[in-house]
Amino acid sequence: MTSRDQLSWFQIVRLGLVQSALGAVVVLTTSTINRVMVVELAVAATIPGALVALHYAVQILRPRLGHGSDSGGRRTPWIIGGMAVLALGGVGSAAATALMASHHYAGLALAVLAFIAVGIGVGAAGTSLLTLLAVQVAPERRAPAATILWTMMIASFVLTTVTAGHYLDPFSLPRLISVTASVASLAFVVTVIALAGIERSPAQRPAIPNVAGTTQNQVRFSAALATIWSEERTRRFTIFVFASMLAYSAQDLILEPFAGKVFGMTPGASTQLTGVQHGGVLGGMLLVALVGGSARGRRLISLRGWTLGGCHASALALASLTAAAVVGPLWPLRVSVFLLGFANGAFTIAAIGAMMSLAGEGRERSEGMRMGLWGAAQALAFGAGGFLGTAAVDLGTWLLGSASAAYAWVFALDACLFLIAAQAAAKVIRPDFTRAPVARGTAEYMLGGTPQ
Repeated sequence: MTSRDQLSWFQIVRLGLVQSALGAVVVLTTSTINRVMVVELAVAATIPGALVALHYAVQILRPRLGHGSDSGGRRTPWIIGGMAVLALGGVGSAAATALMASHHYAGLALAVLAFIAVGIGVGAAGTSLLTLLAVQVAPERRAPAATILWTMMIASFVLTTVTAGHYLDPFSLPRLISVTASVASLAFVVTVIALAGIERSPAQRPAIPNVAGTTQNQVRFSAALATIWSEERTRRFTIFVFASMLAYSAQDLILEPFAGKVFGMTPGASTQLTGVQHGGVLGGMLLVALVGGSARGRRLISLRGWTLGGCHASALALASLTAAAVVGPLWPLRVSVFLLGFANGAFTIAAIGAMMSLAGEGRERSEGMRMGLWGAAQALAFGAGGFLGTAAVDLGTWLLGSASAAYAWVFALDACLFLIAAQAAAKVIRPDFTRAPVARGTAEYMLGGTPQ
C-alpha cells in the first residue's frame, strides 16, 4: 500500500461520521424503544430483551457479509447498503412499537423483522467499515483511528439521546416514529456524503491468486470460510475476541444493581457511577491513541503490550470489585469502577488496532471475512454476556444465600475470563504490529503461505 492510498486524518474522521451515524440508529433502537415498550406499553421486559439479543444473534452472518465485500472488491456499497437496511430496521422497530399498543402480536411480529434488519444492517455496515480501515489505514495510525471512530460513536450516543429526548416530549407513539425516521434518514445521508470518494478503485487492488490459480472473487463462501478457519492465528484471535467481549459485557448489566444492593446507592447515584466508568473508558482510549500515535510511544509499547496490559489491568480492576463486594461500603468503589473503565478502554482500542493488522494476513485477500468472523464472535459474546452475567448473580445468590457473595463470585469469574483472553492474545498478536506494515503481493502471499 503506497502512501497515496492511505487514508488521511480528515478521511479517518469522515469514516468516524459513518460510525457515529450507525451508533445513532442503534442507540435509539436498543435504548429508547426498549424503554417505551417496558414503561409506556407495560410490556414484559423479557420481550425487548429478547429482541436486542436477536439483533446480536443475527450478526452471526457477519462472515458471509464480509465475504461478499471481499468478492466484490469494494466496501462502500456494503456500508451504504447496510446503513439503508439498518435505517429501515430502526424505523420499523418504532412502527412496531406503535402497532403493539393496539395489535400486540402483529406489532411483535413486525418488531422481530425490524430487529433482524437492524442486526443485518449493523453487520454489513460495521464489518465493511472496519475492513476499509484495515485496508487503507497505515499501521502506525490504526490505534488512533480506532479511538477516533469509537470516541465519535460515544459522542453520537450522547447527542442522539439528548436531541431525540428533547423532540420526543410531549411523548406520543406517532412522535416516536417521526423522530426515529428523522434520525435514520439523517444517518443515511451523512453516511453517503462521508464515504464519497474515500475508497480507492478496485483496479488498484488486483486480486491475488491462490495455489489453485483462482481469485478471491471465484472462491465459494464455504471454501473461503474453511480456509480462514484453518489459520491458527485467526482461530486464536477469535477465541480472544469472544473471551474478552464476554467478560466485558458480563459485568456491564450487573454493575448498577451491585452498587444499589451492596453499597445502597440510589438510582441517580448508580447512574453517575456508570458515567464514571464511561469516563474511564474514554480516558483509556485516548491514552492508547496519544501514546500509540507517536513513534516514541510505539517503541515503548506495541499494540500487543496495550492489549495484554489492558486485559491484565481489567482483571485486576475486577478483582478489586470482588474485594469491594466482600468489604462493602467502606471500599472506594468509584476508584475501582474508573480503573475498570480505563483498562477496558485501553484494551478495546488496542485490540481493534491488532484486529485491523491481522485482517490482512493469511492465504487469501479475505479481510472482510476475517473482520466478519471476529465481529460475529463479538456480537455473540455481547448477546450472551449480559444474560450470563445476570443469571450468574441470581444463581450465586440462590446457592450462596448472599447477594454480596454472588457479586464477588461473578466479578472473580469475569477476571478469570480476562486472563484467558490475555493468554490467547499473547499467542497471536505480534509485538511489531505497529512498527512495520504487512507486506502485500509478496511471494509468500502468491504461493499461499501463512505468516507466522
